[in-house]
Amino acid sequence: MLPFTVNFKVSARTLTGALNAHNKAAVDWGWQGLIAYGCHSLVVVIDSNTAQTLQVLEKHKADVVKVKWARENYHHNIGSPYSLRLASADVNGKIIVWDVAAGVAQCEIQEHAKPIQDVQWLWNQDASRDLLLAIHPPNYIVLWNADTGTKLWKKSYADNILSFSFDPFDPSHLTLLTSEGIVFISDFSPAKPPSGPGKKVYISSPHSSPAHNKLAAATGAKKALNKVKILITQEKPSAEFITLNDCLQLAYLPSKRNHMLLLYPREILILDLEVNQTVGVIAIERTGVPFLQVIPCFQRDGLFCLHENGCITLRVRRSYNSVFTTSNEEPDPDPVQELTYDLRSQCDAIRVTKTVRPFSMVCCPVNENAAALIVSDGRVMIWELKSAVCNRNSRSSSSGVSPLYSPVSFCGIPVGVLQNKLPDLSLDNMIGTSNGSVLVYHLTSGLLHKELSVHSCEVKGIEWTSLTGFLSFATSTPNNMGLVRNELQLVDLPTGRSIAFRGERGNDESPIEMIKVSHLKQYLAVVFKDKPLELWDVRTCTILREMSKNFPAVTALEWSPSHNLKSLRKKQLATREAMARQTVVSDTELSIVESSVISLLQEAESKSELSQNISAREHFVFTDNDGQVYHLTVEGNSVKDSARIPPDGSMGSITCIAWKGDTLVLGDMDGNLNFWDLKGRVSRGIPTHRSWVRKIRFAPGKGNQKLIAMYNDGAEVWDTKEVQMVSSLRSGRNVTFRILDVDWCTSDKVILASDDGCIRVLEMSMKSTCFRMDEQELTEPVWCPYLLVPRASLALKAFLLHQPWNGQYSLDISQVDYPENEEIKNLLQEQLNSLSNDIKKLLLDPEFTLLQRCLLVSRLYGDESELHFWTVAAHYLHSLSRQKPAGTPASKETVPQDKVNNPLDICYDILCENAYFQKFQLERVNLQEVKRSTYDHTRKCTDQLLLLGQTDRAVQLLLETSADNQHYYCDSLKACLVTTVTSSGPSQSTIKLVATNMIANGKLAEGVQLLCLIDKAADACRYLQTYGEWNRAAWLAKVRLSSEECADVLKRWVDHLCSPQVNQKSKALLVLLSLGCFFTVAETLHSMRYFDRAALFVEACLKYGAVGVTEDTEKLISAIYADYARSLKNLGFKQGAVLFASKAGAAGRDLLSELESPKQKRTEE
Repeated sequence: MLPFTVNFKVSARTLTGALNAHNKAAVDWGWQGLIAYGCHSLVVVIDSNTAQTLQVLEKHKADVVKVKWARENYHHNIGSPYSLRLASADVNGKIIVWDVAAGVAQCEIQEHAKPIQDVQWLWNQDASRDLLLAIHPPNYIVLWNADTGTKLWKKSYADNILSFSFDPFDPSHLTLLTSEGIVFISDFSPAKPPSGPGKKVYISSPHSSPAHNKLAAATGAKKALNKVKILITQEKPSAEFITLNDCLQLAYLPSKRNHMLLLYPREILILDLEVNQTVGVIAIERTGVPFLQVIPCFQRDGLFCLHENGCITLRVRRSYNSVFTTSNEEPDPDPVQELTYDLRSQCDAIRVTKTVRPFSMVCCPVNENAAALIVSDGRVMIWELKSAVCNRNSRSSSSGVSPLYSPVSFCGIPVGVLQNKLPDLSLDNMIGTSNGSVLVYHLTSGLLHKELSVHSCEVKGIEWTSLTGFLSFATSTPNNMGLVRNELQLVDLPTGRSIAFRGERGNDESPIEMIKVSHLKQYLAVVFKDKPLELWDVRTCTILREMSKNFPAVTALEWSPSHNLKSLRKKQLATREAMARQTVVSDTELSIVESSVISLLQEAESKSELSQNISAREHFVFTDNDGQVYHLTVEGNSVKDSARIPPDGSMGSITCIAWKGDTLVLGDMDGNLNFWDLKGRVSRGIPTHRSWVRKIRFAPGKGNQKLIAMYNDGAEVWDTKEVQMVSSLRSGRNVTFRILDVDWCTSDKVILASDDGCIRVLEMSMKSTCFRMDEQELTEPVWCPYLLVPRASLALKAFLLHQPWNGQYSLDISQVDYPENEEIKNLLQEQLNSLSNDIKKLLLDPEFTLLQRCLLVSRLYGDESELHFWTVAAHYLHSLSRQKPAGTPASKETVPQDKVNNPLDICYDILCENAYFQKFQLERVNLQEVKRSTYDHTRKCTDQLLLLGQTDRAVQLLLETSADNQHYYCDSLKACLVTTVTSSGPSQSTIKLVATNMIANGKLAEGVQLLCLIDKAADACRYLQTYGEWNRAAWLAKVRLSSEECADVLKRWVDHLCSPQVNQKSKALLVLLSLGCFFTVAETLHSMRYFDRAALFVEACLKYGAVGVTEDTEKLISAIYADYARSLKNLGFKQGAVLFASKAGAAGRDLLSELESPKQKRTEE
């Protein structure tokens, strides 16, 4: 057997267990790749790649109900670095904002003492990233500054608010899900609370309509769904209709503007908010498993759905006439009747039991190709989608989404409810659980080593018998005679083999109270409730002695640490020599001369020595009901009674004993501790006034006389040399949990099991603390640049982006001139090493273009604003380079069509190509038209069709108005007008005059329609912009105007977005990119001081030939490079600074000489 080497470095940590029902929705997956979830009053942070726990945050006094990571959609630099910010809210209405890396609370917020319903970071402002919106029950929404904890405003509503959702395309739109219906707020702003009560609509749930009971066959379902046309009504529905309570969730679709989904247990409804109408339904057939939660995706119109059996399914919208048809083909004769979502992939379900059920799911926000399921027993299962299509072209492979996926294997972290545990030399820690399994943890890493199902009932106790084996016992519930089935199993840890230690015994007998293994692991004492003590030999699993009926009842028992090992040694050597004469023993066996215990264990296992009956003499003491102390000796198979000590009058009934060296400590029912000094023959009684002493344990280590005592209401650490208390912990006073068991895991760290299912390794002071994330030892390296100091994380980013260095691609940071201290360089190198091989391969690939590299690094860093910027930039730079070679007039016509062939995803909305955008809007109107059911809907469709220029369809709809409708006359005249509008001069001028009068008198929409009829859409856009309808104007420009006119309208919008009162420059940048104004983008980036992004963008533009080289551009480019070189110099990244200073020409000359002068000085010295 190899000598044991033990790493004794155990850091204070918390191993979390099963969750509480309040934690159900408390989970969030951050952009930086970390998952945070609530476990009772703790917040656990795990890494989604390696499933390691990185941080456990402890400060809440009550159960955590919500956690939310701050968004990463801002430009990161030294002033605003990559940092881990998390908000968590609890049942008592407290919100804590954490600096997760340091494990400290930055700010605490409290308004009412009721559970927070929902909380969300605001993401729309370039100016402030500290705003947090929260729902304080029953009906308040409050906007907080999460940096200072100040309340900005508070607003109450008529109904109880359950949750809210922001419109991802328009930050001023907020929707509240209330107990009665839905409230739309259209004037949300951080500056002031929304005015008025919002627009309230009611939903008649699909369940209450009788048509819905026909969901048996698929055909029946189709018919039924067509009957459930109207879902949103302004009037309050009649009593039988109010069943909104089963609406589980409301969310905007981030993949298309103005769509929202409502989740019911048996269906998902997709609403088009322009016509307030269901345009798609995903229903589950009668035998299917109901939904629990749904997460809509951003990059594709797909939905991750979680079902009640823990199965996650991915449904993706079926595209009928694919994007790839060219625009001049015949339109589809049969327009889309319904948005249909097809099941693309699903994962395995879990076994749902009373204690194990799926709680909630989160999806990776960066790539949307992984989902994590939180299970009520504390497991986190991370499922990853794997593409089934590999031959996509190189450009779109960077979009990270491919058409077909199937999940990979399961990676979970199971943790159970904990009762009992014992540490050992190997620092494994064992926990028995209520369902009969035993969990073994490595305390150095905090990871679960094994879960062994040993028993069929609740585990009551565990004792180690060797470094790799343990005994555990469990008792079933007693029958009416008070008898139980006792299970005592001996388990071998490496193989997991478990044998019944007491053989056939154990049925219908008095329950086992405790088991105690002797110090040399030779003997075992088994104590029963109403039955005499049994003594067993652990090595042979044989019973040595069953005590007689008149043997006193045992209340507490402890083995003595002293034994006659020295005299035993001589006997063993003699036996060895005798054996050696008979057989030749190999050297390896003789080389085992280890610490006494380990060598004894191995020798004891050898059969020949057992036959010689060599065993050391050991003693134990126990007390009876009267408090009398008995001392017995065990040697081989003889048991001798050696002494009795009469009871101490001051002590009550003794409950536990601990013995180390010459000190013996007894604890009793009334909370008294009695310290005996066996050498000096004196005893001292100390009343702790803490009720029943449940357990006392000495700390390991020679001469270490510290002791931990556990009571009903907590624990204390005592120093038995000085006989005084070192530290104390009380449930209810300092902590919220109740302690179930205590032990020592090293000589200075204690370990507690608590009723919230957690195991805490604490310093001797027993103060629970969060740790710094960079201080703990991880078993696997974790890629998370957020944990580095700000300078280092930004330098690492530059190192990855500007490959190759010195003409070679390398991930070895020591090869570049980066004069930081060794420690930081090592940390950077660790980060680089932790990247997966696929990513390393891409980063080292010379064919990998700069744009692809920028996109990849923004994904690695989880940088939201960079990801969107580079996605749009890459798309338009790429399409520009595809148009460039088309110089001849003949080939020009194919360009727009080619553009539509690989369009920017519709989730980018206004940023998409005009042709693709128009096509999408037409499809949408067709769908709305199929779904219309009331006159209002028809009217909205008519308006849209007129704006889109589809006059024939519009006339058909206008003529459908029935004669008894009050708008009949109006609509008929409008139909005549639309059909007779010609381009004759007088009629045009009349209509234009009427339109401008209408707009002046507050009928903006009607006037815009008339202008569109006479092809004056550019004027219409101008009017819309004048009246502040910027989004509408941009929409109209994209669907009606030529690209030049459209660009004018959008440029006016950009100026508006850049104005100080709006301050949405990052959005303006994206609009400029979509217009191909690359030089303006570079200027704007420089003026916003985004030097890194500006420099990279300029490099990319030069590669693609997107910026013409003139004096102005050269001046700007060298200014950008010089500023970027300065910022790299501030990061201490010298080689990068030199690189860009030399590119900057004249502007970088001073900087370059400044950077190179220290080098010369050094050489001179």
